[in-house]
Amino acid sequence: MRYFITGTAGFIGFHLARRLLEEGHEVVGYDGMTPYYSLRLKEARNAALTQFPSYHSVMGMLEDGGLLRDLAKAFPPDVMIHLAAQAGVRYSLENPKAYLDSNLIGSWNILEVAREIGVGHLMLASTSSVYGANPDVPFREGDKADEPMTFYAASKKSMELMAHSYAHLYKVPTTAFRFFTVYGPWGRPDMALFKFVKAMTEDQEIEIYGEGKMSRDFTYIDDLVDSIIDLSRIAPSEENRVAEIDTLSRQAPFRVVNIGGGQPVGLLDFVETIETIMGKPARRKMLPMQQGDVPRTFASPDLLVALTGRKPETELKEGVAAFLDWYRQHQHEIG
Repeated sequence: MRYFITGTAGFIGFHLARRLLEEGHEVVGYDGMTPYYSLRLKEARNAALTQFPSYHSVMGMLEDGGLLRDLAKAFPPDVMIHLAAQAGVRYSLENPKAYLDSNLIGSWNILEVAREIGVGHLMLASTSSVYGANPDVPFREGDKADEPMTFYAASKKSMELMAHSYAHLYKVPTTAFRFFTVYGPWGRPDMALFKFVKAMTEDQEIEIYGEGKMSRDFTYIDDLVDSIIDLSRIAPSEENRVAEIDTLSRQAPFRVVNIGGGQPVGLLDFVETIETIMGKPARRKMLPMQQGDVPRTFASPDLLVALTGRKPETELKEGVAAFLDWYRQHQHEIG
């Protein structure tokens, strides 16, 4: 099959594209190489993908609708997977316009392209941040999700709503999947695991927000990729509706699915896991909750399991160990 993936120089896009290429699929990758974090890391990911003859790399911004359209028409995909976005919860407090341009205007361009080419399945990366500070756990796809705590979360929920309207109007089968704190090798430098390991390696303090009282439902990258590929084979339709828990729309071939294991870990337990694997204590700097942070994330994986037969299962200590092995091999290359 041919997959069109945005954000292939990013953390998740890289892993997904590499897995599909290893399985013999063709991948058209689109990435803007924005300097939100280390370009050296993004270039290293892209270089690894270009070793595959069935990978086609194109540099471009999501805001360039003409380039996206021309590329999709030149390489008509079976599945489009939209992962590219302005990421980061905290950065949205500093530069909200970047989220408007990328996550709203850019995502609208993707919807337009999907409509024009009549793609068989459009998949969109959303986030657990849309649940805000929901006190009811675990978070279920049908829960109220209209009280975003950051503009990042608001931009992602807005993308979901725009996509539903296009699925209804133009019958584009669409799956929006919500990530829960993804981690692993080749991860983003602004995420907690990367920051903590880097600081501890350099004998620097690690900053622990919320006095360490927060918890997160961590998802290992390989599990996430498994779930995305599984879901890519299940374009939403009445033929694959599952029981009462399905979020399949009554008006459109549109579905929202959590991708998370439903096993939240306390922040201090997370730090202790890193300390154990690294064999050294962290110098902890306890700080209050940051603006826009939520106290917990906790996925209900029930719909994912009903659709695919499995959910993320990798234990935290195994995933952290894999990241540490990767970091020690590559820390001098990626800066």
